[in-house]
Parts: sequence; structure tokens; C-alpha cells
Amino acid sequence: MKTLNQHWLTEGLIDFEYKKYILLAYLQEVKQNFREQKLYPYLSDLVFHYQNLQFIRENKKLIYENFPKEISKADFEKLNISYKKIVQDDELMAQIEEILTFSIPRFKDMLNEGKDMYEFIEDHVNISQVGLTSLYRNEGYLFIAQPQTSDTRVYQYQITLFENAHEKFRGVHTYFLESLKRGIGVTYESLKVDLSRRHKILPNPATYLIESSIQCPLDETLLPIAKRLLVKYISTTA
Repeated sequence: MKTLNQHWLTEGLIDFEYKKYILLAYLQEVKQNFREQKLYPYLSDLVFHYQNLQFIRENKKLIYENFPKEISKADFEKLNISYKKIVQDDELMAQIEEILTFSIPRFKDMLNEGKDMYEFIEDHVNISQVGLTSLYRNEGYLFIAQPQTSDTRVYQYQITLFENAHEKFRGVHTYFLESLKRGIGVTYESLKVDLSRRHKILPNPATYLIESSIQCPLDETLLPIAKRLLVKYISTTA
């Protein structure tokens, strides 16, 4: 994966043509991955950079904070003053503004392309419960099935709750267990019973099935979408 450093705007040479070259090379790789329906980690990466550039444009202090701080002076106060002078350099700030003007709409366009693809794939993915309802839903099994294959990918999942002063967030961790074959007489319910028998740690596990009607990359696309759907499904049906 060709990554874009979080301080790409302010590290190294601050020159419009140079930064344009770096950005276009990065976006070209993102576009190639989107053509292959590989959404992650690029989609979340685009969100981060797009929001970061917007914040920087709105707040000059963020530009100051984003400059790489290579300590070359023992006196921190003098160092602090030197960076403030950088931010007050009109020519330098004009270069940064030109880079921002060029970069922000291109990030937005690529981000919209990724979001459209995400929504298209999500529309072709269905989530359902397998077997009887479990009272404890924050841990269990996640089945993932795609067309043109009889394999069912089996993951053990665990949902954790994060909380700050304003709201609560749910996160989900998955661990790949095994791949099982579907076939005549082998249903998702029977797969669940077999798992419960072999893995005693979850006697009556909550089990959910993610079925995609279109083929797409598992790790880069379907699994991340499945995890988000799982969290949403559990939080709305609890």
C-alpha cells in the first residue's frame, strides 16, 4: 500500500509542484484499488486526509502544529518563536494555500467515488440471524458467504463499547476461525450447531450471516462492510 504521511503537506519541501506530484501519485494508486473494488484501508485514509486539510485551511494554528518539529535549538522558547515566523511567512503560506486549493477538491472527488462504491456493495449485502436468538449478543460467530463458492468464512466476533464525555461508540473485533463447506443437508443452522459442539466456550452463541450477492475482495471490502453492518444490526435490534 502506498501511504500518504499524515504530515505530507508540511514535511519536506513546501512547493506546489512537488506536493502536486506526491498527491497525484497517491490518488492514482487509490483509484486503481477502487477499480479492483478494494475499499480499505484507503477509504478511511481519504476521510482522515480530507478532514485534516479542511481543518488546516480553517485554522492557521493547525498548520503551525503540523510542521515537523526537528529540535535544533536547546531553548524551546526560541524554537517556538522560529516556527511562528514560518507560519507568518506570507510566501510560504501562499504556497500552502495553493496546495490546499488543489488538494481538497481532489480528495473530495476520490472520497465520493469510494463512498458510492461502498453504498453500492452494501446494497448487495444482507445480514440475518442464524438460529435462535441469544440473550448475549456482544460475542458470537459471524458467517460470511459470497456467490460462486460453497465456502462459508467463520469468524468469532466481540463487540466492545467505547465512551467519551459526549457519546458512546461500539467497536468490533473479529478473529478468523475456519472456512466451512455448505451443501445438500448442510445449512447455516447446522454449521452453528457444529461450531457450538466443537467450541464449548460459547454454548449458545449469537450467530449472524452476511451474504453478498456480488463477488468482491474479502479483506479489503466485504469484511469491513460486514463488521459495520453487524454493529449497526445488533445496536438496532437489541
